[in-house]
Amino acid sequence: MAALTDPPIGAEHALSRGRQRLVVSEAGGGARSWTVDGVELLARFAPGARDADFAGKPLVPWPNRLRDGRYAFEGREHHVAVTEPETDTALHGLTLSSRWHASRTSAHAITMTHRLRGRDGYPFALDLAVTYELDPDGVVVSLRATNAGAERAPFGAGLHPYLRLDGDVTLQVPARTSVPVDGRKLPTGPPAPVSGTDLDFRHGRRLGDQHLDTCFGDLDRGAAGVASVTLVGARTLVVWVDDAFHFVQLFTTDGAIAVEPMTCAPDAFNTGDGLLILEPSASFTGRCGLIAGGHP
Repeated sequence: MAALTDPPIGAEHALSRGRQRLVVSEAGGGARSWTVDGVELLARFAPGARDADFAGKPLVPWPNRLRDGRYAFEGREHHVAVTEPETDTALHGLTLSSRWHASRTSAHAITMTHRLRGRDGYPFALDLAVTYELDPDGVVVSLRATNAGAERAPFGAGLHPYLRLDGDVTLQVPARTSVPVDGRKLPTGPPAPVSGTDLDFRHGRRLGDQHLDTCFGDLDRGAAGVASVTLVGARTLVVWVDDAFHFVQLFTTDGAIAVEPMTCAPDAFNTGDGLLILEPSASFTGRCGLIAGGHP
C-alpha cells in the first residue's frame, strides 16, 4: 500500500494485486479508481477533487434521501441540513465530506475508519469502519458500524460505486420489486412488482438509452444469501451484496451507472422500510463487492 497524494482533504492510497489496482481516498472514505490490466472500470474523479456525485463513497448513517431533512425517533424530532435543495432532502448521510483515517490491515487490504459524533440532527455516536480488499477476482468491501453511545441509534448504510459503461450494455438485476417515487425521488408507497414493467431486468436485457434512478428490492439470492447485479458490455462487471443489503439503487448518467448496495429504502428514517436500530455497543456488518470478468 502506497500513499499517492496528500491534498488538504486527505491522502489517497493504492493497493495492487495481480492485474488489479485500487485507489482509496481518505476524503469520504471511498474507492476512487479500480483498474484491471490498466483499464479503468470506475467512473473516476480527479485526485484531490471534491466529487459532486459521491462516486465510490460509503453512505452513512443513511443512504439516499431523507424527506425535508427531518425525522422522529423515539419521541424526539430531529432536523439535519438539507443538502439537495432541488428535492428539499438530505442526501446520502453525514460522512461524504468527512476525512477518514487509513490503516493497512494486510498486503491487499486497507481499512478506513471514522468516528461520527455530535452532528446536528443526529445526536448519536457511531464508530465506522470500511475495509477494501483485493481478492483474485475483484474488490471486497466490508462495512461495519458500532453504536458507541448510550442511546439506541437509527441506522442505514450504502455504498456508491459508479461503473463505466462501454458499448451496448445488457443489465441483469435480480429484483422482484422497485420503490415508486414522486418528483422529489421520495417513496409514494410500498415496493411494487417489476413484472410487466420497463423495470424488469431479472432475466437480463439491453439497457439502451433507458434512464434509471430506481431503488430495487426483494432481491433473489443464492444459497449463501448473495444477490448479484450484472452488466455485460465491453467486459462483464458484477456488483454483489450479502443479505445485510436489502436494496440496490441504480442510477444512470453519461457513460456510467451507479449500482448502490443499500440496507434500507429511500427515506427509511421516516418510513421504517429497512431501518436498523443499533442498541448501545451493538454492531452492524455488511459485505459487498465488485467482480471484473472477461470479454463476453
